[in-house]
Order: sequence, then C-alpha cells, then structure tokens
Amino acid sequence: MASLSAVKTHFVAFDTAIADLTEHLNDPIDLLFGTQLGGGTDIAKALAYAQTIITQPRDTILVLISDLYEGGNVQQLYEQIQQLLAADVRCICLLALSDEGAPSYDQNVAKTLTGYGIPVFACTPDRFPDLMAKAIKGEQLTDIG
Repeated sequence: MASLSAVKTHFVAFDTAIADLTEHLNDPIDLLFGTQLGGGTDIAKALAYAQTIITQPRDTILVLISDLYEGGNVQQLYEQIQQLLAADVRCICLLALSDEGAPSYDQNVAKTLTGYGIPVFACTPDRFPDLMAKAIKGEQLTDIG
C-alpha cells in the first residue's frame, strides 16, 4: 500500500514509546519485519498518536499490527478505538504470529474489537493481500487464525 502514489501511508511503531518511521517507508516489508523496539506495549498511547496524524478520518484505514496484549490501560485502548470509529476511521487489526507461524494474541481484546465490527485476523504473508482486500471491502472473514 505504501507504494501506491494515491495512498498516503504512515508507519508508526510502538512499545511504551512511539516511533514514527514514516520517512523510512521506501521498503515497507523490510521496515515491518526489521523494526524492533525495547519491549512493553501501550497500544492506547499508539492509537492516541495515530489520531493526531489522521487528517481525513473518513478516508483513513488504520491497520493495527499487534498481539493485543495491552501493557497500559485496556479501557483506554477501547476508548481510543471507539473514538477512531466514531470519527469514521476504518480499523483493521492484523494479529501477530509466533515464530512457528501460529497466531499469538490476547483473545479477550480481539473479541472486544471484533464486537466493535473491526476485522481481526492473523495470516501468513501469502494470504495477506486477499484477506486485507476482504477486510478493506468490509467482507466477512471466516476466522481470525
């Protein structure tokens, strides 16, 4: 998506701090797989930052790539998501995979996000384009794993 000229893409990595790596998007795959921060997770803080850089909410698709294990306040995570949805930001959650390729994530948070109507799924890189296209179109995804 970052290579499409009609699409403005931001890349924000997070642990308990936020790192806006948008200027390094010339190789998004390398950036995605090569980024490693210190540890810990504050998803709510990352979502709050994302809200500050969204200029056209109705035209925005926010893709959260996470294991959904919130190290901060999970209620704040839910509030941030609800604010994004209320602003008409479309949200998609791509779950983390273990080194063995199995989904590894907080099932309670995933269930809550799914309840908000957010597509939540894990996939291997070969399935990613098709599943992401379905999620963007609002089509039903059959499973999250």
